[in-house]
Amino acid sequence: MLRRAAAVAMAAAVAVVLSACAGLPTSGPVFAGLQPGAVAPPDFSYVPVKPQDGASPEQIVQGFIDAGIGPESNWAIAQLYLAPSFQGKWNPSANTTIDDRSARSYVATDDGQVVLTVTQQATVDADGVYKTSEGGQTPLSFELKKVDGQWRISKAPDGIVLGADQFTSVFHQYPLMYFDPAWRYLVPDMRWFPSINAPTRIATALIDGKPSGWLAGSVKSAFTDDVSLDPVSVAVTGSTGRVGLTRAALSLDRQTLDRMQTQLVYSMAAAGLSDVSMEYNSSPLSAQPVSTRSTRIDTRALVQTAKAFGFLASGTDVEAVKGISDAMAKLHPVSAQLSADYTTAAVRTAHGTVARATSEGEVAVIDRRAGLIDPVVDPGDDIWSVPASDPHALTAYTPDGGSVKITGAWSNASRVTAMALSRDGTRLAAIVTVGGRSTIEIAGVVRDQNGVPTSLGDSTTLGVLPHTGVSLTWLSDTELGAVVGTGGDTTVVQQVVSGPATSTSAPDDAVAIAGTTGTTVRLLGDDGTLYSQRGSNWEKAGTGVLVLGEVQGIPPSQG
Repeated sequence: MLRRAAAVAMAAAVAVVLSACAGLPTSGPVFAGLQPGAVAPPDFSYVPVKPQDGASPEQIVQGFIDAGIGPESNWAIAQLYLAPSFQGKWNPSANTTIDDRSARSYVATDDGQVVLTVTQQATVDADGVYKTSEGGQTPLSFELKKVDGQWRISKAPDGIVLGADQFTSVFHQYPLMYFDPAWRYLVPDMRWFPSINAPTRIATALIDGKPSGWLAGSVKSAFTDDVSLDPVSVAVTGSTGRVGLTRAALSLDRQTLDRMQTQLVYSMAAAGLSDVSMEYNSSPLSAQPVSTRSTRIDTRALVQTAKAFGFLASGTDVEAVKGISDAMAKLHPVSAQLSADYTTAAVRTAHGTVARATSEGEVAVIDRRAGLIDPVVDPGDDIWSVPASDPHALTAYTPDGGSVKITGAWSNASRVTAMALSRDGTRLAAIVTVGGRSTIEIAGVVRDQNGVPTSLGDSTTLGVLPHTGVSLTWLSDTELGAVVGTGGDTTVVQQVVSGPATSTSAPDDAVAIAGTTGTTVRLLGDDGTLYSQRGSNWEKAGTGVLVLGEVQGIPPSQG
C-alpha cells in the first residue's frame, strides 16, 4: 500500500507584534483563527422562544430543550421554563448532549411528568471536552408543576440538548495551548465553548483546569497549581484581553511567566484577541512570549518518482532531498516519512520490511516482522513500527540502533491499519479495528526524561469510519484526514480532533492522503496519479508518482 503524505499546519491566528507585557510570537504552531480586528461569528442562527401561556407539560419541556440554543446570561430564556423553586439549581453548563433532532420522542403522563428520549451522537462535558457516543437511545426525565396556573419544570437533568445541526452554531472550537515536555512546541488541546464570553471560558479552563485526560501525560503547562484566575473573568476591550491572576504569580521566575504568556496569547487568538496582558491587582506583569518551533511544512508534494525522492517542483521535476534520495535508490519504497530536519526517513519497502534512510545516503533495515504497516518518525528521529495484526507490538527504533516496546498501545484493538504521529510528537492517531468496526483512535505519547517514547496514554475514539480505513494523515495540528473504502465507494473523512467529522467523495483508486501548509489536500491513486482537491472536486496534479511521502516539519534553516 502506498504511503499517505505530509500533514498541514494551520494558518496563523494573528500576526500582530505586541508590547512588552503581551505579544504574539513570530514562531511556533500555526492555528486557523480570526484575523486581526475580525469580529467573532454570531453565536447562533436560531432564536429561543419564551414559554407560552397555556402550554402543556410536553410543550414546556420541548420549549425548554429548544431554548438550549440561547446561552446568553446563563441560558436566561431556558431558565424561564423552570419553576421558581428550581431556578438556580439547574446547571446548563454541566454537559451538552448532541443528538439527532428528528429522532426525539416526548412522552407525557397525567401527573406532570415528561420523558424525552434522544439519540445521542456526542457529548461535551463541563470542561468543553467533546466525545463521540456509542449511539442508542437515552431517556431524560422531567417533572413539572403548575405555577400561577402555568406548567413549569420543577426537576430536570443538568445540561442542555442540541441537535447536531445546531451544535456548531452555538458552540465554537477553541484551542487550549500547552507545551510538549521539552518546551519546544505548543500543542493544542481542543475544547468547545459557547462564543459568548469565550475569553473567560478559555482562561478558566487553561489556568484553573487540566489537559484532557487522554493528553494529560504528554504535555506541560507553565501555570503552576497555586496560580488561579482572579477575578474569574477576562476584561475585553476591542481585541485586547486583561487576565488577572492571584498573588502567587508575583513569585514566579521570568521564564515561567513568559511561557504562561505564550500559552495565553495563542489560546486567546482563536477568540479574536490579538493583545493579552497578564495582571495582578490591575498591574501588568512583565512577560514576553517565548520562541517555539513551528509545525509548518513545505507546500509542495513530497514524492518518490523514477527520478528521485523529493519535493515536486513543476511538471515531473523533483527537487531531491539531499542524501535521502540517494538512500531511497537502494530501496524499493512503498511508503516514506521524512523527519522535520530532513536527516532521517522511515521507509516501508516492497519486501515488507521497515528501514531507516539517512541524509548520509545510508540504509538500515530495522524491522523484519511480518505484516508491518507504514512507519512514522518522531522529533527525536525514533521510527515507530507495528504489525497490522498485532497492535500491542508497537515498537520505537532509536537512532542508536536500540528499540523500545511502547506499552499501552490500543489495548482493545484487534488490528491497526494506519497510524499518524503529530509533528510535535505528542499525539499518535491510528485507524484500528475494535469490535469489528473501523475507528480513528488517538492517544498521548508518554516519554521519559530523555525524550525517549515509553508508552501511550489512554486512547480515545475520535470517530467511527463508514468503511475500512486505508490511509491516515495529519491535515493540520488539529485535524486528521483518512482515505476510507476502496473501489466504487471511496471517501475522504476529515476528522477534527475532539470534534465532528465530515466526508467527501474521492477517486475510486485513492490509496494515500496528504495535506499541505494551507487548505489543499492531496490523494494518490494506485496507478501513480496525484490528485489535488479544489473545492469538492479532485483534479489531476501529476502522474508517475510511486510513493506519496510525508514530512514532519521544516528544517530551522528554512523556517
